[in-house]
Amino acid sequence: MFARIIKHMASGTNRLGELLVREKLISLTQLRHAQDEQQKSGQNLGYTLARLGYVSDDEITTFLSQQYRVPTINLDEYEIDPDIRKLVQREQCERHRIIPVSRSGNSLIVAMADPTNLNAIDDLKFLTGYNIEPVIASETAIFGAIERYYNVGPSYEEVMAGFDENEIDFTGDDEELNLMELERASEDAPVVRLVNMMLLNAIKQEASDIHIEPYEKKLRVRYRVDGVLVEEMTPPLKLKNAIASRVKIMSSLDIAERRLPQDGRIKLKLGKGREMDFRVSIMPTMWGEKIVLRLLDKGNLQLDMTKLGFDVKPLEDFQWAIHQPWGMVLVTGPTGSGKTTTLYSGLSELNKPGHNISTAEDPVEYNLPGINQVQMHDDIGLNFATALRSFLRQDPDIIMVGEVRDFETAEIAVKAALTGHLVMSTLHTNDAPATISRLLNMGVEPFLITASVNLVLAQRLARKVCAECKTQVKVDRKVLEDCGFNPEQIAKSNGSILKGEGCRTCNGTGYKGRIALYEVMRFTDSLKEMVLQGASTAELKMAAVRAGMMTLRMSGIGKILDGVTSPEEVMRVTMAD
Repeated sequence: MFARIIKHMASGTNRLGELLVREKLISLTQLRHAQDEQQKSGQNLGYTLARLGYVSDDEITTFLSQQYRVPTINLDEYEIDPDIRKLVQREQCERHRIIPVSRSGNSLIVAMADPTNLNAIDDLKFLTGYNIEPVIASETAIFGAIERYYNVGPSYEEVMAGFDENEIDFTGDDEELNLMELERASEDAPVVRLVNMMLLNAIKQEASDIHIEPYEKKLRVRYRVDGVLVEEMTPPLKLKNAIASRVKIMSSLDIAERRLPQDGRIKLKLGKGREMDFRVSIMPTMWGEKIVLRLLDKGNLQLDMTKLGFDVKPLEDFQWAIHQPWGMVLVTGPTGSGKTTTLYSGLSELNKPGHNISTAEDPVEYNLPGINQVQMHDDIGLNFATALRSFLRQDPDIIMVGEVRDFETAEIAVKAALTGHLVMSTLHTNDAPATISRLLNMGVEPFLITASVNLVLAQRLARKVCAECKTQVKVDRKVLEDCGFNPEQIAKSNGSILKGEGCRTCNGTGYKGRIALYEVMRFTDSLKEMVLQGASTAELKMAAVRAGMMTLRMSGIGKILDGVTSPEEVMRVTMAD
């Protein structure tokens, strides 16, 4: 095998890029562009071609396998033994883009992105003492496996074993703490390890928030996973101030200030260029400082609106609205329902060289290249209304306002929409028709609402049934009727739905990931006429449904029939129509 690989390497015409061009998988222009990008990024050519979208990871691995007659491996379906992992350090895996897979006699099977990398093979042979047998996997799959297998930190029990019970009493009865002692406590190695473990475990479990909560006799840490809070650990109560101080140091906050709320940010680099932001909020409570960290994973930001959960007609309506030259598009829903992601997906589609896009956000959650994002600072007078006024002097085409909170912001946004700008924003209302009532209650005149609003979208996030443990189960007809199924839909379901049994992938919950449910109300002429005539929210909703609008519950029922979620989830996040 190795003689064959060396022979291929010796031939200058058999390099990956030239081979792909010869097989007409890419063009010469694409190859040159990828080589230019490769020189800038330092990544290998195959990874660069896949990132640019010229070929897929699968196409590259299949091609390399055929070219060098080396088998491929699907690392997602393969469990690597811990003893095998210990043979090669993480640093070597990342440097050579490899991961050890299994052992066969005196040979070590190694997944490689580039099976012609003789330097890597020689290094591994020297380090492990085994003969190296390469198999091929994509670079993306290899780095995913490295994160999965080598990012396993110490367990909670192992971290807590590092504490001496006699040395962790950092809290006095009067809460008058010595600042130097508090700083020393926060830098104590076990405290550092404990806080790091909290952050890394939250990333592994794909949590959206971490809650660190002190009570009179207990310190509790909870993660919000797929929208539901789950208790993760209960560290000793004596550690509460040391943990709070450690988080403050990491987020550049004042560790001496324990009476006022503070907000900060932590940035973690997780290898391979992946960054994770934690938005930190610290609030003094009766028994100490409660800490909430919001996880913002730039790598997991889904900006393709076709993958967010839209049905065909609602997606067409939303895309129609955001491509109008002027007017307002409003997204509504409770905190944590994905409103910002929906707006970002719309902005991403509109982000073209011919558009000047400005956003006012509190806070700026993700950085979007090509878009001018402004962070609000109420303490110095920079609020949504002030930012909006400034935007209108900046020759904008598209404006995004984080939230319409008051009459002043609403008035300026409406005027901007009426003067030739597309304005996108959010509100907190229960459904799409209620948004019109909210604007009226803020003091916006009915004729201004009807002249400016193009579309209102309400949304919720429902947990998806775990793909690993989903199974078909029979349900009582009454359950489906209570959920809102009509007789035709009950017949279509045949009295059975998909549910998760609970497995290691979903931590026994039966759910993994979330899908958005959408209620999209296109503001038609007939609805505008009803608003001018003083129609109620209920009347607007009935008229919109008659015109074809799918309510949140109807959207959820469609996801149940598609096997995406369950009746319990839909009933949890939506109200009965």
